[in-house]
Amino acid sequence: MHETSAESTDDDLETHREAAANPAPTDTDAERHRLTAQIGEWARSLVLEPDDLVLKAMVDEALRIIPGADYASLSIVTRGDLIRSRAPSDLVPERLDALQSELHEGPCFDSIREHRIVRVPDLTDATPWPRFASSAVAEGVRSMLAFQLFVEVDSLGALNLYSKTPRAFDQAAEDIGSGVAAHASLALANAQKQGQLYEAVASRDLIGQAKGILMERHKISEHEAFLLLTKVSSKTNMKLREVAEEFVRTGALPGMVTD
Repeated sequence: MHETSAESTDDDLETHREAAANPAPTDTDAERHRLTAQIGEWARSLVLEPDDLVLKAMVDEALRIIPGADYASLSIVTRGDLIRSRAPSDLVPERLDALQSELHEGPCFDSIREHRIVRVPDLTDATPWPRFASSAVAEGVRSMLAFQLFVEVDSLGALNLYSKTPRAFDQAAEDIGSGVAAHASLALANAQKQGQLYEAVASRDLIGQAKGILMERHKISEHEAFLLLTKVSSKTNMKLREVAEEFVRTGALPGMVTD
């Protein structure tokens, strides 16, 4: 008969405790780490890309690695608090994004406004968006998954995934999509900052050109040329950059005669 000593039992218990505290890595863990590294590398590759290329790269990557997705797009909040579809992979998501913006209802709309993640197993079931759901089903879409894109506290929009199959998106799709959305938010924020910087430099150069032309034409000082541009801006209700751009392009100040 086999006997187990108290000492060996204690050793076995300690071994079990260590195993429980430090479980062996599984294939699922390895795959998750691989995907995380892959997504991070993809996001870093977008840092210096123009805004439009960043958006298209986000959609392409989402379709490639998130299981269940047939179509993808981005809904971006623009000036005036409007929501616009960007970089859709097909006409179907483009139309459905536009419909959600028009109706002010739908998974993508809710993702932007209220929730970080919205998963819809089957659009033929009862949903909070009956008008949108019926149109989506008519387009052949049966399930959806939307992730909020944000930078700091400001919501920028949503990453939208559409499937022709009901219940196409499971927890794995949600986990992978969350990683894509987090890195996409950072890449998009960087692209927007790059665009804002470029726009600021371009505006400064245009205003400088306009001032130079006015100084040469009217023999006035740089300060007087700038005051003239701001006067036109105020009178015409145009931005200073727009006034300078039109003047450089046409040689005439909009709404005023300077000769």
